[in-house]
Amino acid sequence: MTLVFLPLSLALTLLVTKAKIVSPRAAEEWRWEQRVWAEEGGLAVLPCHLSPQELKNSWKMLYHKTAVRWERHGGRAHKETHMVLEVECSGVLKTARSMMPRAMVQNADLRHGDFSLRIEPLQRDDVGQYEALVRYGTATLHCQVALGVVTVTVNIPGLVVETETFWLHCNSSHPGKPVGVQWFHNDSLVPTSGRFLSLSGALSIFRPTMSDMGPWRCNLAYSDGANVSATYNLQILGFSGPASSVVYAAAGSSTNLPCTLNHNPSASGIQGVKARWSNLAGGYLGDSGTSRNGDFTLHAPEVGPGDAGQYRCDVSIRGTTITKEVTLAIIMVTPSIKGPVAEGSHLMLICSLTHPQGHEHFQWRHIDSAYSNRNSVEATSRDLGTQSFLLGSTLELPRVSQKDTGTWECSIHGPEGRLGAVEYGLEITDVQVSGPPPILGGQVTFGLLLFIFLLLMACALVLALWNRRVRSPHFPALEKEIPAPRPGNGGKDGGQEGKIQQTEC
Repeated sequence: MTLVFLPLSLALTLLVTKAKIVSPRAAEEWRWEQRVWAEEGGLAVLPCHLSPQELKNSWKMLYHKTAVRWERHGGRAHKETHMVLEVECSGVLKTARSMMPRAMVQNADLRHGDFSLRIEPLQRDDVGQYEALVRYGTATLHCQVALGVVTVTVNIPGLVVETETFWLHCNSSHPGKPVGVQWFHNDSLVPTSGRFLSLSGALSIFRPTMSDMGPWRCNLAYSDGANVSATYNLQILGFSGPASSVVYAAAGSSTNLPCTLNHNPSASGIQGVKARWSNLAGGYLGDSGTSRNGDFTLHAPEVGPGDAGQYRCDVSIRGTTITKEVTLAIIMVTPSIKGPVAEGSHLMLICSLTHPQGHEHFQWRHIDSAYSNRNSVEATSRDLGTQSFLLGSTLELPRVSQKDTGTWECSIHGPEGRLGAVEYGLEITDVQVSGPPPILGGQVTFGLLLFIFLLLMACALVLALWNRRVRSPHFPALEKEIPAPRPGNGGKDGGQEGKIQQTEC
């Protein structure tokens, strides 16, 4: 008797088991056991695929006619079941108008047993229960997925301005209230103290800085064990580059003082952005007006030592003012010899910098010389006969030669590389073949003038003596000669004649 009723007992057991599977309650429990959470604006993948064993047993049937139909049960926009996407056996694709072109099924994945529904970008109204019916060959597959949406929003529309306090709100479609909330910035846990305040799933950030940019992620924990998270990529409107910078410019050159925003305000719907430049030593410089692309750079056509100093650019955005400070440092070259430089002179070129920051170092380079091909990254020396000089803030030329003519460049370098440079043109106008050192040039000139003066005096004296000698008689004995008597002088002439004869004797 027992053997007779054993098959009947097994049959009844199977019928009861099938009744449990198809009963509405059992189907409801099984239908929504898969839950997927996705971020608003991101990609949501509703899984539906064959197991490896099922794929191994039925992969041949996947190459035959395969049909996939995804439906949505209820939701915010629809209270009844409606079609989301359908791929017919012929390959024709149908998509609901509200899901075009956001919903899709990868055709290439169908033959690999993957029938997952992809929704991108995900919207908040996409929350609901989804069901897939797949027919491949003679087999049928059912997939049920509950889709939940989690999102992080900011209370300020558009970009957040630097130093402007704002709130981040973390929300999800979960019906319960979160029992735990955590915030992370760049994967580091954010302390709820100081500039940060957490309240009911929201995080307040006071006076944000440029370092607060980047991904902010919130984690929500619920009493039913659900843990959901979402990320918000925070963008802050501020200055490109550091808030305080130094501009190195050569004396007499033109330069620009930067004041540029890292984002275009107009592209984010922010209007009426204005800038105001001022010199901390000289006062107000003027308004730059409204810029379309957020560039308020101040152009200086020619700068000198008097222009060096600190400048400030104040930009007003949506009632908030942000400030950028710029230090203008002037590079100058001062020669030890003013005016023309004579060959053989001892010359020193001193390179100086206003408002040094303490990390700069100087390098000299001869641009117009063959020596410029040498490495000037580090301090080197160049032989000038038996003399040499080291690169640094002071360039020393013990004995200037024609090879030194040309342009000398003094460049300033820092940890980040080359910062600026100034050029000095060296010209040699007075060439001396040989002579005393330049420091004795004045004495030589005075001695030369004295020698010429004495030589002229001697020549004048010799010339005077020579003229006097030319005018005197050549025969001193004739100085006492008595002239011969003239006719008609009588006795007088005779007396004179006797005197002549006496003189001759």
